[in-house]
Amino acid sequence: MDTALRNARVPVGSHSDNRATLRKAVQLDARVRDRGSSRFKIKVVDLSMTGFRAETAFTVRPGSLVWINLPGLMGLEAEIAWQRGEHIGAAFRQALHPAVFDHIVALSRQG
Repeated sequence: MDTALRNARVPVGSHSDNRATLRKAVQLDARVRDRGSSRFKIKVVDLSMTGFRAETAFTVRPGSLVWINLPGLMGLEAEIAWQRGEHIGAAFRQALHPAVFDHIVALSRQG
């Protein structure tokens, strides 16, 4: 794949593959709640304005709606896209504002 294409940002709301959006490696402890009110811990390992990848010991079905609590933020609604072993990927129902994204990434570097 062309390097410029691989590093391109996809506009929020684009029908293109959202995995092409800017991603940052992070290490953030977070809590997730599903519709059944089950709560569990995850470790977010990469973050973009449109979603995240995390590690968890819990099984979460793709298509499930969850609310994730990241440090300093109210719950954000996300849809689980996939689970492979202890890793899950999810898409935020509403993209993060760029300033919020930058703030979360900065927090992860302070920890």
